[in-house]
Amino acid sequence: MGSRVSFIPASASEPAEELARKAERLFLELGFEEKVKEDSFVALKLHFGEKHNKGHIRSDWLSGVVDRLRRRSRRVFFTDTNTLYTGPRSNAVEHTRLAWDHGFSADKTVVPLLIADGLIGRDSEEVAVGLERIKTAKLASGIVHSDFLVCFSHLTGHIIAGVGGAIKNLAMGCASRAGKMEQHSDVHPRIKAKACTNCGVCVDYCPVGAIVQVGGSARILDDKCIGCGECLVVCKAGAVKMKWTEDAVRLQEKMAEYALAVHSLFPGRAAYLNFVLNVTKDCDCMAEAQKPVVADVGILASADPLALDKASIDLVLERAGSDVFREGYDIDWSAQLRHASRIGLGSLDYELVIRD
Repeated sequence: MGSRVSFIPASASEPAEELARKAERLFLELGFEEKVKEDSFVALKLHFGEKHNKGHIRSDWLSGVVDRLRRRSRRVFFTDTNTLYTGPRSNAVEHTRLAWDHGFSADKTVVPLLIADGLIGRDSEEVAVGLERIKTAKLASGIVHSDFLVCFSHLTGHIIAGVGGAIKNLAMGCASRAGKMEQHSDVHPRIKAKACTNCGVCVDYCPVGAIVQVGGSARILDDKCIGCGECLVVCKAGAVKMKWTEDAVRLQEKMAEYALAVHSLFPGRAAYLNFVLNVTKDCDCMAEAQKPVVADVGILASADPLALDKASIDLVLERAGSDVFREGYDIDWSAQLRHASRIGLGSLDYELVIRD
């Protein structure tokens, strides 16, 4: 017998109140709510969606779960982390405003919103992992110092990982900027001299003095660079570039190890819900409205993030009649699942309990 995964068929076209009721029912089956105390910090982790993105999870779909948790604790909050790439989600101020625009303002959700890795992604804590790819995970402080975690994930395709679900939400979504860089690439950033204005901002922000001004532009010294990624965000000229060379298998294995680092922080205190609605070719970081690649499936919940992702993917492939994720990008998305199983994140075997 594998891990228990509960499932309710659902469609994004249903009234928000009905989707909220379904999510709440699945959440309650996990027995998570009863463990939360009045002074517990409860992090509600999700992706607020990039600007112009239409596929992300809606705040009113979560209202039932939020109401339940608010009755238990006064320290419930929505959270996400800043992006590695530049844009409106690369700093906490613009990220928060975008989240408000997408329905996550306090007047609508009645709980605050906190960007877990701080103003520009520097609020980071190191958590020992000691695995093949990752020795020490660099995680957002707001996640590390929380008492409980509820991880709401929107299952989608992904340009590098093939599939993004609970594992990716834990791994990339809970990492600081340095952690995201560690997962995405083994190559240090570089500075494009023609675009550099030689303003010196990156020099001031570099924590190890790895950037110098030479010949009218800044330059990164590879022997000193620690790959924190701060220069990537503070450069207003867009002159700092990343070389996204990480192969798909290695990235997925790093993701699995980062996911384990986060999951291990919350033994018996983490709940996972996957929304298999509006499943698109790309993740919610795409700043556009994409058409779904399969008809809506429903909502799933489990205490096991690996079993949850496996069940979610299996239902999509069954509904589509083909591997729509491989059709989007020719990537073996199962690498993250296999590695997650090897390192003990969860189980590939599951018992699917269907509700209505």
